[in-house]
Amino acid sequence: MTSKFYAIISGAGSGTGRAVALRFAKSYPIVLLSRSQSSYQPIVDDIRAAGGQALGFAADASDPAAVDAAFTSVAKEWPDRRLAAAIYNANAGFANKPFLELTEADLDTSLGTAAKGLFYFAQKTMPLLLSTVNADPPNPPTLLVTGATASLRGSVRFATFAAGKFAQRAITQSLAREFGPQGVHVALAIIDGGIDTPWGRELGLVEVTKDSKLKPEAIAESYWHLHTQHRSAFTQELDLRPFSEKF
Repeated sequence: MTSKFYAIISGAGSGTGRAVALRFAKSYPIVLLSRSQSSYQPIVDDIRAAGGQALGFAADASDPAAVDAAFTSVAKEWPDRRLAAAIYNANAGFANKPFLELTEADLDTSLGTAAKGLFYFAQKTMPLLLSTVNADPPNPPTLLVTGATASLRGSVRFATFAAGKFAQRAITQSLAREFGPQGVHVALAIIDGGIDTPWGRELGLVEVTKDSKLKPEAIAESYWHLHTQHRSAFTQELDLRPFSEKF
């Protein structure tokens, strides 16, 4: 483990967030941010049980004051460690309603987490990542963002969700163009398909055929690959989908 550096994940849950945290914890101490302690605490416990180091903080990604407080706490806990990787995985879900039943609040929820939340997170993490560039990190400092099919196109009942994801993609592209030349790798992962999560299985959202849903652990391996890419060959946008998914 590289204890001089650490990784932070906003949006720690039982699916992708957990898998990414466990994968990155093989190399770095981990900070987990989520709306509630019940989301991050099992992951913190798993990392510590495996011999790793982890901290967790309750911080709604759409609340700049909460995000600021979390980063202040991290700086107090680990004052001498540098940020190696930041992963924005926060998700407000989507309002599964016909367009004429949607409300302004539905739109605000999507934009608040997908776009504004990424904006807050990037403003907190980017100065830290920039300071790591010349600190001999094991891999290029990295900001990774979890996108979706809706990052590329809107669908029926996805108007508000797609609005947030479109905006998120635009922010990520802008960050990549500004900070890539300064040595920070910024990439968007477009998750084009359903993810095999515990809550999905509880709702009966089972696989049609074996491996027809994205495995969180496979997503995590792709995130790790993005983080370890040499700066001479950065990927800005990566799309992931099950072998059976049409596109």
